[in-house]
Amino acid sequence: MKAISYSAYGSADVMEYGERPDPKVGPDSVLVKVRAAAVNPVDWKAREGYLQGALDAVFPVIPGWDVSGVVVQPGVAVDEFAVGDEVIGYVREDFLSRGTFAEYVAAPVRTLARKPLSLSFEEAAGLPLAGLTAYQVLHRTLKIREGDTVLVHAAAGGVGSLAVQIARHTGCRVVGTASPRNHEHLRSLGAEPVEYGEGLVERLRDLVPEGFDASFDTVGGDALRASAETLAPGGRLASIADDEVFSYGGRYAFVRPDAVDLAQVAELAERGIVTVHVDRVFPLEEAAEAYRLNQEGRTRGKIVVTVDWDA
Repeated sequence: MKAISYSAYGSADVMEYGERPDPKVGPDSVLVKVRAAAVNPVDWKAREGYLQGALDAVFPVIPGWDVSGVVVQPGVAVDEFAVGDEVIGYVREDFLSRGTFAEYVAAPVRTLARKPLSLSFEEAAGLPLAGLTAYQVLHRTLKIREGDTVLVHAAAGGVGSLAVQIARHTGCRVVGTASPRNHEHLRSLGAEPVEYGEGLVERLRDLVPEGFDASFDTVGGDALRASAETLAPGGRLASIADDEVFSYGGRYAFVRPDAVDLAQVAELAERGIVTVHVDRVFPLEEAAEAYRLNQEGRTRGKIVVTVDWDA
């Protein structure tokens, strides 16, 4: 099969497009014909070696954890999916090697859910990691509830925009940080936008003088400190970007594959409660450029790579 891979840690320059062996399908997995795969910041962090302390790399590594596609072969123990089923997945294993930036991926059923019919394959590919992260942090870590006032950092990004929509659906007031060019977009999602940068704490206190019930940090550094300084008494703080959150009494969160949670997120998308904004689409052979763009951190929504099956 054709795939993107790298044989050593490094910049996007180490990524190569070429032939890789077809994946073997284990008893509890299905072979997915990949239609689209989304780029996430954790992908380039893994490629540059930042996750060495948690995940071994079996080189050459095919990157990517997000996928949408079609089942072409179920494993012998699988009865959840059949040939022809359209699926989405957060296909993360406990090591780096067999990712989704390929024509095929063998995906454990614990990582999959049925693709929302209302989404294109490109949109659906952007849902699993970002949607699961937003859902699990908001509901399992921060335990938001109706009436809470919630702060979401980088609220126009992949995780942030889905967090805004999920929190609004829960009945929360949502304030989101973003650059001015994304403020109208945040308003369309139901959030109150605030510009990040110098003076952020004062702007947040002016808007929510009583403090936030829950704060979701996706950036770290100054954003995390602003979150800690603007919490209400008893407020809850979580970060997916900076383990300094522990020093503020908050919790660090890392998304986990969960078929039940993913099905819940997919249902929200099917009902139109959450939408996925695809900012850019690249063909598989140009995945390195997609990674470079993602690493700049300036996109709205998701960057997606597609596999062309018509050629």
